[in-house]
Amino acid sequence: DAWDYATESSLPTGEQFYGLMMGDHSKAGINTMFNTGTVVGLSANIFGGDFPPKFVPSFSWGNKELATFRIEKAFEVATRMMERRKITFTEEDKSIFEFVMNTTNSFRK
Repeated sequence: DAWDYATESSLPTGEQFYGLMMGDHSKAGINTMFNTGTVVGLSANIFGGDFPPKFVPSFSWGNKELATFRIEKAFEVATRMMERRKITFTEEDKSIFEFVMNTTNSFRK
């Protein structure tokens, strides 16, 4: 099973092998463990010794107790990462982040 945004629930994938689906600008600490079928949204930061939930909403921070990653900090982190690759984090990128943040608010505590 994996998280489905349309139904806001886990649905069977029908796949024998289904690993981790992790959104852009998300990252995990060294040795972070993920269950099969875990879905991590945009700009999440997952760390710690326990398995995180099988659905980690966009802009989440932590492991079992997920906090909300401030969007201004997400802008800073994405800007620095993209600059290292000689890419500009644009106003359009900011708008995409804001759209995802706003449309996924109900998934975060």
